[in-house]
Amino acid sequence: MKKSAAAMILALCLLLTSALAGAESYVLGGFDTASSGHDWDNNLFFRRMEERTGISFSFRQYTDAEEYGVYLRQLLNGEETLPDALFKASLSPAETLRLYEAGLLIDLAPYLSEAMPNLSALLDEHPEWKKAITLPDGAIAALPQINELQTNNVVWINTRWLSAVRLEMPKTAEELTETLRAFKAEDPNRNGRADEIPLTFTGLWDLRFLAHAFGIISNDYYITVKDGAAVSTLTSPENRAFLSWLREMYAEGLMDSRGFSSSDTLRQITDSNAAITYGVIFGPTPLAMVPASAAADYEALLLEYNGETVYRSLLGDLSRGTFAVTSACKNPAELLSWADYFYTEEGLYLAFVGVEGEEYTRLSDGTWSWNDDSTTVAEVVLKEDNIGEGAMMPAYLPMEYQLSYDDASTHQLVLQLARLKESSVEPCPQVYLTEEQTARLNEIWPALNAYAETQMAWFVAGDVPLNDETWAEFTAEAERLGLNELTAFFQEALK
Repeated sequence: MKKSAAAMILALCLLLTSALAGAESYVLGGFDTASSGHDWDNNLFFRRMEERTGISFSFRQYTDAEEYGVYLRQLLNGEETLPDALFKASLSPAETLRLYEAGLLIDLAPYLSEAMPNLSALLDEHPEWKKAITLPDGAIAALPQINELQTNNVVWINTRWLSAVRLEMPKTAEELTETLRAFKAEDPNRNGRADEIPLTFTGLWDLRFLAHAFGIISNDYYITVKDGAAVSTLTSPENRAFLSWLREMYAEGLMDSRGFSSSDTLRQITDSNAAITYGVIFGPTPLAMVPASAAADYEALLLEYNGETVYRSLLGDLSRGTFAVTSACKNPAELLSWADYFYTEEGLYLAFVGVEGEEYTRLSDGTWSWNDDSTTVAEVVLKEDNIGEGAMMPAYLPMEYQLSYDDASTHQLVLQLARLKESSVEPCPQVYLTEEQTARLNEIWPALNAYAETQMAWFVAGDVPLNDETWAEFTAEAERLGLNELTAFFQEALK
């Protein structure tokens, strides 16, 4: 168990060490989720980093997203004194561009090769990552978190049910339809009741992750890139065929009738003794819908289209805007060198796991395990000793790291996500829109998205027939609401 007295002694020693060394001190602003439980002033991670680097901080930490948004606006308006850097900055592309163009964030590109050799090597190896964080004028105003196994919305299928109905893993939309019919008719949970729901979902958001069965992968704005050009999938023939397929399954009772009206939390099975009633579910993990006792029965489902399997990468490898240096900083290179450490394995473990021998133990097979019980890890280690949880920080999380935790259920899940990753692509590169384009997009998108989601739900549920006439009306109204203009924004940003 953790010994608070020892931790206090260590903290005092570290403070004394820094004082004697004449440590550099900076002001660090930023955001961390309240649920993380982090208090930057008292977090052991920062004290350990001060011992390692001689750099100390005073903090302007925000745990409320709205208050942090106000803080950023106050910085922009000159109503707050600039910190030296923003850590866990949670900057949107628009905020990054706005703060940079106002002269509040500096261009980091000239410093990277010397001050950040670890990040620079990663960017050289993956030029698409460098392009994603580069502003239209060539500047780099904020650093990313690079995660080779980002969260995704996965289609999970119950393999225990597959065995019960004597079917192999479906590979196409047609095979999935037959599988769902068997799930409905053959009592795969073997409880003697017709309580099986072959496929459950929450709105069009979930269903769009089945669209890969028709060759469709698109970003949240229904944009994909084909042959170097940004195009919309919303009114494409493939999307019409996809919606027609969903309509057929919905009409047969193969899809949850509550899918367009109830949230996951209202349908989640939490009782480990309850009958499992779901064949196909959606979520980052099966735990979104079923208890841990049933999660191992679900595997990621990938479907082919014209002999190829391509799945949407929801977030890509990058989360942008996690660290930025302001124009108030007297020594940007020193702070960037501090941040570069987290793009190494050693720095990653310090931030997300801790110190070997104290928080974790490295096993002979290369995996690692916590030294404390799960309650202590959750309530003490992740909150008081580490900083990786909560809002995203600058770091590199390779797939090997995520496979290295010595826990069988976690390892099985990560292997499923790694398999999905092999077939996942970003539908559209991460780009920076101009402030004018962003403002116009924010005018177009609410009405266009509401119309598209509602109309497509009506097509699937049968409230509106899907035929040549109604599809032409759908296309015309989407274009009237700004679909072509929105597509043009992404095309221009890709140049």
